[in-house]
Amino acid sequence: MPAGQRLLVLDGEPGSWLPPGWQVVPQTTGGLDRRLAAAFAHAAASAPAAPAVLVGMDTPQLTAAMLAEPLSPAARVGADAWYGPATDGGFWALGLARPTAELARQLLVGLPMSTSGTGAALLGRLAAAGLAVTQLPELTDVDTLPDAHQVAAAAPGSRFAGCLRSLVLAPEVAR
Repeated sequence: MPAGQRLLVLDGEPGSWLPPGWQVVPQTTGGLDRRLAAAFAHAAASAPAAPAVLVGMDTPQLTAAMLAEPLSPAARVGADAWYGPATDGGFWALGLARPTAELARQLLVGLPMSTSGTGAALLGRLAAAGLAVTQLPELTDVDTLPDAHQVAAAAPGSRFAGCLRSLVLAPEVAR
């Protein structure tokens, strides 16, 4: 999908799996709320006038087509933020039309993470900040083995599904 910049916030070193054209910055310390806020701060510092969309790495069924229309220049008019809900009550994507470190802190720091109410709490903060939010499709993020099977079934031709099919699981894990 077209992007002015691709930023990967990573805990560790990138490997040969990383396609060309990505800028890599180290992940900061702290809870997920602080790490996400810092990712937006990196994006805002490196491209101050550009929107930024943060996508979690546990939604392998995501396609460029799912983001292309809602993030197209025409659809961005009037949108201050983009929110991708996850089926477990969390979120898989958050985008800000005009990200700043301060806005990211306001929205994310102290947000309860990894709960069934995380998404609702984030939507409440987006509303409290007066932001017009465009909702993205709801996706299942992969937190458990049943999630992995559900996502692989939804995207059977994906690399993720192929990898999952190739795994030989111990009987006690497969149950």
